[in-house]
Amino acid sequence: MNAVSSLKLPEDPGAVDQDEAQARAQLILTLRGQGISDRAVLSAMERVPRRLFLAAAHHPLAYEDSVLPIECGQVVLAPSFVARVVQALQVEERHRVLEIGTGSGYQAAILAHLAGSVDSIDRYRTLASLASQRTAALKLANVRVHDGDGLAGLKQRAPFDRIILTGAVSDVPEILLSQLAPDGVLIAPIGQPGEIQMLVRIRRSEGGDQREELEPVRMVALTAGRAEQL
Repeated sequence: MNAVSSLKLPEDPGAVDQDEAQARAQLILTLRGQGISDRAVLSAMERVPRRLFLAAAHHPLAYEDSVLPIECGQVVLAPSFVARVVQALQVEERHRVLEIGTGSGYQAAILAHLAGSVDSIDRYRTLASLASQRTAALKLANVRVHDGDGLAGLKQRAPFDRIILTGAVSDVPEILLSQLAPDGVLIAPIGQPGEIQMLVRIRRSEGGDQREELEPVRMVALTAGRAEQL
């Protein structure tokens, strides 16, 4: 493993001191106040140490409800947004989940506490490698992180009961919809880069796909293909 994609982790990544425990508890109270009512989602959010997915300089902000920078010029999304999307995804223990856009691996770690298995793809090798190390350190054996073209999905592992896109697309690629299981759910921000987009939930059914608008968002667009560098 090269120096860029190696990560020095604490001996016990899951260890929590009193200050961090209080910060996590306060975050859960904040999420409850913002309408997150799914107990399984709240439990998953509380169990995942967000600091592990951030550079040391940002550890004091780990449990603030804010977007923070990570490697490769990307960001980790605010906990409240992650919680809303994961709650809307309606994940169950039997589900197989595909995440497009791994980023730090924070959302994949949360999904791992809810789903039977999680496959996550990122176009940046560095992000995929770091996320894999983090989830392994947390002993989340049901997570597989891949580097590749997320917009092509993961045909060899399909079908998926749940698919989530962490960046915007002008429309959901048909190749991703084709990897969605019957009665499956896909959530994606749909719209043009730099403009207000709509977070949309698509539910596959025998009578045709049903689309539901959830909330307006502004997110970076997903890019096709692997990154040539990083």
